[in-house]
Amino acid sequence: MQPMPDYSISVCEQLKALTASGSLQVDSAQMDVAKMLDRVLADLKRKRPAAKSSALGWMFAARKKSVETIKGLYIHGSVGRGKTMLMDMFFAMAPCQKKRRAHFFEFMTDVHNRIAAQRLKFKNGETKQADPIPPVAADLYAEAELLCFDEFTVTDIADAMILSRLFSELFSLGCVLIATSNVEPDNLYRDGLNRGLFLPFIDLLKKYVDVVTLDSPTDYRMEKLNSQPVYLTPLDQRADMAMDASWMQALHGRKALPTEIPMKGRSIHVPLAVDRMARFSFADLCDAPLGPADFLAIAERFDTIFLDHVPKLGPDKRNQTKRFIILIDTLYDHNIRLYVSAAAMPEDLLEERRGTEGFEFDRTASRLFEMRSAEYLAQTPARRAAE
Repeated sequence: MQPMPDYSISVCEQLKALTASGSLQVDSAQMDVAKMLDRVLADLKRKRPAAKSSALGWMFAARKKSVETIKGLYIHGSVGRGKTMLMDMFFAMAPCQKKRRAHFFEFMTDVHNRIAAQRLKFKNGETKQADPIPPVAADLYAEAELLCFDEFTVTDIADAMILSRLFSELFSLGCVLIATSNVEPDNLYRDGLNRGLFLPFIDLLKKYVDVVTLDSPTDYRMEKLNSQPVYLTPLDQRADMAMDASWMQALHGRKALPTEIPMKGRSIHVPLAVDRMARFSFADLCDAPLGPADFLAIAERFDTIFLDHVPKLGPDKRNQTKRFIILIDTLYDHNIRLYVSAAAMPEDLLEERRGTEGFEFDRTASRLFEMRSAEYLAQTPARRAAE
């Protein structure tokens, strides 16, 4: 039997220990957020039953109609300031037997799947509940009383249309929400289709969470990545090792996992992702039947892309070459920080320059060079911070 976690430690205490050891820099903005997370921890600890005093006591407790409201926290600010690190510290300490930490995109994919399954049950006569939202919310709450979302953002109209009703149910059940985001609540789903129908969710969110800005003066993620080469050639063991080293530095101890980016009726598979970083091979993106909309979804989802094993592009790879041109155009237009391992320097990747494709690849090569420049790299976090 595993020992129970030590709930006496706080996020502030852990942050102080890490700064004292030299693992982190002293950061007052991070400490302010840590104090707010500790407030939520204290509320969660107080809510936990102190002891199983009697079966009768538990029965009466279960019959209580009023649900104790614990305000969660919505942490927003520029990339690389430590939002995810603080939330992960909190999640590890949270005294909840049922808790869930997920990227928001992953959570919403799960929600849509559950709604579809509930509608199918109603269609098949397995339930009389025509509205799928209440049972889906009840199931979600039964699995997790605490939800921690990384990179909370709303870009899909299908998500936008159900969030208010879904979280009305979840919050009424007593669910506690902690979220990190690059976007303040008032700018969620900004300029989205039928945004007026989404606005009640923003009001609901502000009612059940405290909103705090984390804008440290230092972008710790970029501070580490700036020392790493961003274009490695030729394709050999040294290039693979250098890409792995840059990736590990970017992870900063976090665990990258596969994920999916939902599209209309399908999804884009992401082999490895954490926060706003992802790692693909050339084959993942250019051998697969992906198009401009897919690359746009990737650019909107991630700030930093690692792309392994770009080969030389001969006449037998015309489709892959076209996709690669579109991919680089999209990443460049969105100021994505790109790490590449390739078989040759940009101008030598295309083996035969013929017609329009040759001219287009000249632009691609030029952009790959520019994406290595200090000026371009300096813009990459600024774009997200401005959103």
